[in-house]
Amino acid sequence: LFTVSVSSPLTDTEQMVGEVSPHITVMLEEAVEGLAIKPAGIYVDATFGRGGHSRKILQKLGSKGRLIALDRDLAAVSSAASIQDARFQIVHRHFAALEEVLTDLGLSAVDGVLLDLGISSPQIDIGERGFSFRFDGPLDMRMDQSSGQTAAEFVAVATEQKLAEVIKAYGEERFAKQIARAIVAARTGGDAITTTKQFAKIVASAVPKIEPGQDPATRTFQALRIFLNQELEELSLVLPQCLRMLAPQGRLSVISFHSLEDRIVKQFVKGEQDRDDLPSNFPVLAKDLPQPRMIAIGKALKPSAQEVKKNPRSRSAVLRVAERTNVSL
Repeated sequence: LFTVSVSSPLTDTEQMVGEVSPHITVMLEEAVEGLAIKPAGIYVDATFGRGGHSRKILQKLGSKGRLIALDRDLAAVSSAASIQDARFQIVHRHFAALEEVLTDLGLSAVDGVLLDLGISSPQIDIGERGFSFRFDGPLDMRMDQSSGQTAAEFVAVATEQKLAEVIKAYGEERFAKQIARAIVAARTGGDAITTTKQFAKIVASAVPKIEPGQDPATRTFQALRIFLNQELEELSLVLPQCLRMLAPQGRLSVISFHSLEDRIVKQFVKGEQDRDDLPSNFPVLAKDLPQPRMIAIGKALKPSAQEVKKNPRSRSAVLRVAERTNVSL
């Protein structure tokens, strides 16, 4: 367990970007309200980012409350130094390690878990991170730059078939085969693909410009980011852990930004709520049917028109809230 008490400041680049394009926490009020905060409760912000949700949770906690935050991004962990609060601690881990982290901290149950999926504005706006084609930087895309394969390393060795599979599956890109072919052709020509602008140009050469307002590289960049950081796999792993670690009446609040993410969350909650797959006329007593272990709280929420106007990056967000029942696991 790597618990961090950080005093190191953000880099000059991060400070500069933070001033020009500050991170705006998406659906802040709605997501935290969904947790139904108990003043003396124990909560987990499993995707700290720049701490918007954590700060709001701390405002609602009493003196005996506790908040544990997780983030795999060292820059995010560093930014947590600005929260000087004895009720708060941050751990440098990916959220799929949730159960292990909480167990190592001596916790067997918590009152709420918040997941704000996807990528944060600082990650997008710092060219050196390699997430965006709007800036020319190294083709990296790792959320945790201390480990793992970079996007440049992946596109240098992946087969044409693998590239097409990743771009199609994670980017829902209909021109995936053409893009994969263009990537292989470019690297076969002898030039290593190492920068975001270089990669975006290769992708654009293979995609007809038929979607006004969207860069032709958008879906491919998204696909590589999701694949390299195993975002969907991590989400599928953490949801059952959230269920196991939540106390009865504990809440799960999840903000997703992509249909693939939202589908995983929706199906997980539905599966825990509707646990019997028997036909409606099957001869069995209601009391003998498997009881829901988790129930959805309200309908899925979208950001208000006012929020989208203020923060266009929030437009694809979907918030789902669920509550653990009293049924034993």
